[in-house]
Amino acid sequence: MAVTIEDIKKLRTMTGAGMKDCKKALTEADGDIKKAVELVRERGLAIAAKRSDRTTSNGCVLAKYENGFAAMIALKCETDFVANGADYIKLTQDILDAAVAARAQTLEEVNELTVNYDGEDVKVADAVTRRSGVVGEKMELDGYNVLEGDNIYTYDHMGRHMLCTLVQLSDANEDAGHKVAMQVAAMKPVALDEASVPESVKEEELKVAIMKTREEQIQRQVNVALKKAGVNANLVDSEDHIESNVAKGWLSQEDADKAREIISTVSVEAAGKLNENMIQNIAKGRMAKFFKENCLVDQEFQFEEGDKKTVSQWLDAQAKGLKVAAYKRFSLSGD
Repeated sequence: MAVTIEDIKKLRTMTGAGMKDCKKALTEADGDIKKAVELVRERGLAIAAKRSDRTTSNGCVLAKYENGFAAMIALKCETDFVANGADYIKLTQDILDAAVAARAQTLEEVNELTVNYDGEDVKVADAVTRRSGVVGEKMELDGYNVLEGDNIYTYDHMGRHMLCTLVQLSDANEDAGHKVAMQVAAMKPVALDEASVPESVKEEELKVAIMKTREEQIQRQVNVALKKAGVNANLVDSEDHIESNVAKGWLSQEDADKAREIISTVSVEAAGKLNENMIQNIAKGRMAKFFKENCLVDQEFQFEEGDKKTVSQWLDAQAKGLKVAAYKRFSLSGD
């Protein structure tokens, strides 16, 4: 049976597939629209399997709050061209609507929910697979986060559907909720407060702080020794720089050899004489700075001019006792 342009357009309207793919499916189905629809959907499964190892660095992130339940979700894909399509954004919204209505707690639950796709009620997981077949890109759901209760505010950073946040306050305050949600988007806190930072993160940060402090103290003594020897420490701060500066004539070979010897011997001597109490105290100071920069309530509030306040102080100034109860953040870039 000959395939007509009207049939191709009809199949395209029904499935969203490209003209060439619709023509191919109709030809194989001998003009049977219903069979052609199934072929397009089956190819969605094949494309999803074929592209399973691809990277999904683009997509659409949306957030919603309704009836005491807030959620955000990301439908990820390979290119921004696909991610910015109206049909793609609509599918993401349909999935989010279903998740909020069902008060789904996990991504696994979301995948089992039902959405209307191409006029048919199908599982979310199947709808994503079918859409993947239509556009020819790998797709996957990610970044599903929820908050429950009152006074929750959502924020879509710059309305670009690439980064969303949820913020819950202790009391209703729309302006404060919006601004703190913006703070979360901009400043990427790792936890609500110091007590909420995972122990594994604290241990790793302390380990890094101690290591950096040791290195700085050793380098300080090396620099003193280099200065006494008449060698510019800035010219010998790495082996690559030493070789480069000798080649450029900025450092004599004699000074280069002298510097290598000083660095080697003084580093060992200095490491053996470090004041451990001092190291620990400096490391604790580094940790205090880490908490201030990375805990939401202790961060410097970014969205008001004048005297700088922490987020906690700024909220209290808006309404006595106003606090952040919880927050969630998801970005397609992974930051």
